[in-house]
Amino acid sequence: MQVRPVSPERLVTELAERIDACGGAPWPRVAVDGPPAAEPAALADALVDPLRVRGRQVLRVSTWDFLRPASLRYEHGRTDPDARYEDWLDAGALRREVLAPLSPGGSGRALPSLWDARVDRASRAGYVELPEGGVLLLDGELLLGRGLPLDLTVHLWLSPGALARRTPAEEHWALPAYRRYDDEVSPQRVADVVVRVDDPRRPAVVDRLHSAG
Repeated sequence: MQVRPVSPERLVTELAERIDACGGAPWPRVAVDGPPAAEPAALADALVDPLRVRGRQVLRVSTWDFLRPASLRYEHGRTDPDARYEDWLDAGALRREVLAPLSPGGSGRALPSLWDARVDRASRAGYVELPEGGVLLLDGELLLGRGLPLDLTVHLWLSPGALARRTPAEEHWALPAYRRYDDEVSPQRVADVVVRVDDPRRPAVVDRLHSAG
């Protein structure tokens, strides 16, 4: 394993090139995974224009718009880390409304959002037709290990100390969920691309070295 420092701009360029080179997928489905403190949404947003310059239409989706209703998320209280890990995301709806339509043989007709958690009601978004060759950029937390059909996964990793420092105090109750994720899923090992972001101004790409033979 080699950790290679890059600038934020170079990181975006490298990821856009890798996404653009995705072969065999009619609609490359790309997930940027990481706790909110790692800012996966910001990285996904930064990839939109470079991909469009390369002639790719982009559909931006956030898993925060595919949460279950509050009555289900908070069944065991508002600060239960196991519920956040297991129950907050409506993975079935995400698969049905976004990932399956963008699978080989799919319709290309996807729903960009399902639930507005701020007001706890359906978002009433309309379906979007993404032409073949278009890219799904999905951001969220705790996404790996769920069996979601994705073509490229990027995990933004924070050391435990940096994660605690950059997570607001009122959200520290969720830290055990991220520790459980590291223990049970090992996103640093299963993601296609791992980026260390302890210092967001100086990200570092983890390059896996494979021996021959």
